[in-house]
Amino acid sequence: MREITIFSGSAHRELAAAICHHLEVPLAPSRVTRFANDCLEVQLLANCRERDVFIVQPLAPPVQDNLVELLLMLDAARGASAARITVVMPHFAYARSDKKGAPRISIAARLVADLMQTAGADRVLTMTLHSPQVHGFFGVPVDHLHALHELARHFRGGDLSNSVVVSPDLGNAKEASRFARLLGLPVAAAAKERISDDKVLISSIIGDVRGKDVVVLDDEIARGSTIVELLDRLVEHDVASIRVACTHGLFSDGALDRIGRRDDVAEIVCTNTVPLPGAEDAPKLTVISVAPALAEAMRRIHNGESVSVLFDEH
Repeated sequence: MREITIFSGSAHRELAAAICHHLEVPLAPSRVTRFANDCLEVQLLANCRERDVFIVQPLAPPVQDNLVELLLMLDAARGASAARITVVMPHFAYARSDKKGAPRISIAARLVADLMQTAGADRVLTMTLHSPQVHGFFGVPVDHLHALHELARHFRGGDLSNSVVVSPDLGNAKEASRFARLLGLPVAAAAKERISDDKVLISSIIGDVRGKDVVVLDDEIARGSTIVELLDRLVEHDVASIRVACTHGLFSDGALDRIGRRDDVAEIVCTNTVPLPGAEDAPKLTVISVAPALAEAMRRIHNGESVSVLFDEH
């Protein structure tokens, strides 16, 4: 069997190191140079010839730098005669750009998928895409994991006898329903209208939440405008308690502090698909590692085993 070689871009070396720890494989060295004209150069400092190469790089801020770095690493691995190159991209930031919301707008998710394939990607391993249809934008095999099992395992440790799962919008209701089934809970959803990138309006909540312990589930939290609007509506429904969970905790523009300061929020739970600077200063934040799940998927890809069993609800 071909040997496995794992590289990490600059976006999240801590996660890459954790994955390597679970696989008992050393993290291969690489070097990134930024020239005076602001161009990047990447050099892979380990043998790639006829190897099964994995490149770990979430598209986390600064997204554009990390994307170009990933493309350069793919091109370098292909030029070094790698047998197969798999992009391990826990967070695909451009997945939000999946359709035209107005005339003359680029569908960036499809463009970036094409760029990765052109640069040399033979396969993609990702987690919790913002829209399921983004899976179809890739011309190479995609293994699309989710973090529902990891999040559910955390919440099973508490009392769920009076709980309900709430989706912040109808678009995420399917994932919220799957999460609710894992926990054996009912599900509710908010009717949301997005006014702009940082402003949303929630007109109603569909489902019974009054007096309940609410678990809000979203795929990602960036500015947190949707979550804050939902929290205001939930308070109006006299819920007993609120815990907020998401896969991708981007928490831009002070969102983590803004949500954490609220007395009605008991806990914020997210995974480590992206780096979380300042997490140690957020007492309500619980971070769950997805390194074991990604490592197991990578092991199965390398060994030619089924990855789909990791999607099963159990």
